[in-house]
Amino acid sequence: MDSFISRESDHSLLTRSSVENHEATILKERISLKATFFDCIGVHEFSSPEMWKAAFTELVTTALLMFILTASIVSCLDSHETDPKLLVPFAVFIIAFLFLMVTVPLSGGHMSPVFTFIAALKGIISLARASIYILAQCVGSITGFLILNRVMNHDAAKTYSLGGCTIDGNGSTSGVSPGTALILEFCCTSVVLFVGVTIAFDTRRSKELGLAMVCVVVAGAMAVAVFVSITVTGHAGYAGVGLNPARCLGPALLRGGSLWHGHWVFWIGPCLACIVYYGFTKGLPKEGLVWEEGERDLVNLAAPALCCWGPRSQPNGKVLEIVTPSH
Repeated sequence: MDSFISRESDHSLLTRSSVENHEATILKERISLKATFFDCIGVHEFSSPEMWKAAFTELVTTALLMFILTASIVSCLDSHETDPKLLVPFAVFIIAFLFLMVTVPLSGGHMSPVFTFIAALKGIISLARASIYILAQCVGSITGFLILNRVMNHDAAKTYSLGGCTIDGNGSTSGVSPGTALILEFCCTSVVLFVGVTIAFDTRRSKELGLAMVCVVVAGAMAVAVFVSITVTGHAGYAGVGLNPARCLGPALLRGGSLWHGHWVFWIGPCLACIVYYGFTKGLPKEGLVWEEGERDLVNLAAPALCCWGPRSQPNGKVLEIVTPSH
């Protein structure tokens, strides 16, 4: 009898020890998974001086871009040409090309949440860096428009809503509906992504063309998108596509009013375009492309998570718990 009780006790101790060891293993896996997750999203970059230098570069260049680009566009529209809108794409092309040439080697030349978002989806930059870049771009936009608001003629600032993104005019001119503006924002952003970003993210073709030609293609795609958007609707109250949500944010915060009407369009449209473009690139022929994709590509990030964040079993095969990412 004592022998039987002893065997039962030993078996109970072994079972308890096995469960404790398994729980310890799960705890280690949780810690490892958390560390891997932080590494994947690039948390370590928050302590990198180079990342902060690049983000500051994005802030400064975005502020300068908003100031120069908006002032140039307003000058074009306020000129006495027969059709001043036709001058706007040329201004966009020249200014975008010059800024891209300077900033691409420094910070990647994003200057827009659109390019930052698609770069994060493709894994070219980490999610941590992308979040700081977008914040820097928004602050840069606000700074640039603060300067512009200070120096621009009051009547011109009122007439052109400080160069902001409007869809329904300022009361004296007719605009377009939010649905129409969303379609245009999505389509025009998709054109820029397909024509410009496809070239920029193709390492082989980028090397063959060189920095100058890649910047010409990207700036040209932006100019064409702007030209189409400001001419196709025939409504003077529609200011054209934003292509850069940060550019629309600055004037909306400073001037308010009609600039907030449909403001969401200039964020949702480009974001949808980036997501659709990202999915579209997964089905492109691989023979002619050498994609610049990083380990932080969205699919590469999601695959391990789907494998690891699943049900874990006890030694006896029964499900012990569902391991989820800790907050």
